[in-house]
Parts: sequence; structure tokens; C-alpha cells
Amino acid sequence: MTEKIIKSADRVKDLGEVFTPKRIVNLMLDQPEITAKINDLHATFLEPSAGEGAFLIELLKRKLQVASKLSKSARTFNTNSLIALSTLYGIEYMEDNVEMLVMNMVTTFNREYECIVQEQYNDKPNQHVEVSAKVIIQANMQQGDTLKKINSEGDPIIFSEWKDLGSGRVQRTEYTFESIINQDGPTGSVKGATEEMDLFADTGFFEDSKTEEPKTKQYSLCSWINVYRQKIE
Repeated sequence: MTEKIIKSADRVKDLGEVFTPKRIVNLMLDQPEITAKINDLHATFLEPSAGEGAFLIELLKRKLQVASKLSKSARTFNTNSLIALSTLYGIEYMEDNVEMLVMNMVTTFNREYECIVQEQYNDKPNQHVEVSAKVIIQANMQQGDTLKKINSEGDPIIFSEWKDLGSGRVQRTEYTFESIINQDGPTGSVKGATEEMDLFADTGFFEDSKTEEPKTKQYSLCSWINVYRQKIE
């Protein structure tokens, strides 16, 4: 079967949309500096032009293998699989691509997760893990313009930080994409950001900022497998 690298000539002309062939994806991810990050369970990746998920899907597969190597039981893998998933972020401009991206990420996670749980741990998949995985994917895959840092409705792109607190617990906090990458930017923005995640570098908090920050949320502390409950503080 021929691998699809374009959807239409018009989209190539109007948007410059060309999908990366799988062999190129693997070649790039096999680079030593990238492999080192993949082997770090908590290292984050952002794909600014995600398409249907060529890079993110392969990253997910590799990160889940790392999670399995670090897990001595199915229970531990349940948590580590969600930690691995939570480190993958994507932004995509086209609505149809985003729909495929989310579907591909959900399908890939469920397939790989179930296979590892059954074959490596001789256990049954946990439905709460799979439902929580879908919540994480929907939060981490955003439709929008990466350069303008806005979503399809013209509002700021908002991402969630999934801070692993150990002992199977996670703290979810939302930040604007601009405040994450624009450390000295005009929005001045994020109070109490963490340096523990690559994507969420410490941005500080500027009291004299005249730009009102979009309302974001902090969620109640919970276990990784109960992320799907989405309780807001």
C-alpha cells in the first residue's frame, strides 16, 4: 500500500501541507539526542504542525515501551503509561487532521496499552486508564495556529501541565501556550509554573502586565487513573 504524503494538490498549494513519510519519522526519532529524551519518561514533546500524528504516534509507541521497562507490575504500568502519554502535545491547523490525530492517538494508546498489559503482565486492561488516556489526548491535541498561538476560535491555545507528584498522583493545571513559550512576553502570565517539565519552563509572574490572562483552571489532585473525573478546584 502506497503511503499517503498529500491529501490534495490544493492543500499543498494553499497550506504547504505535506505529510512526513514513516521512514523519515523513524530516522529523525532514532537520532541519539532524541532517543535520550524518549527514554526519559517525563520529558515532553511538542509537535507544532501535527497533521494526523505521524511523529506523535511513533513517539507514543516508543514512550510506552519505556514505561513498560520501568514498570514491575500492571498497576505500576497503568500509571506510567499515562505519564508517558501526558508528555506528548500537538497543535494542528486543519480540523479534519485534528479529528484524525485524536482518533489515531486514542487507537494507538489503547492497542499498545492492552497488548503490553496482557502479554507482559498477564493482566486485564484497566478501563479507567483508557478513559483517562482519552481525556489527556483531547487536552493535549489542539486545533489552532502555532505561530499566532490561538485556537480555531481565535482564543489563546491552552495546554494542561500534568505534574507527576509520585505515588500515583497527578496535579493538572492549565496554562496558555503563549505564557509557556514566551518567558519574557507581554502576557506575563503563569503563576507557579514548574521547571520539571521541558514544555513548562518557569515563566514567572508579572504584576504590571496590562494584558488580562484568559481564565484557566487548576484541577483537584487525583490519581493518574482517575484523571477522567476532571474535578476542578
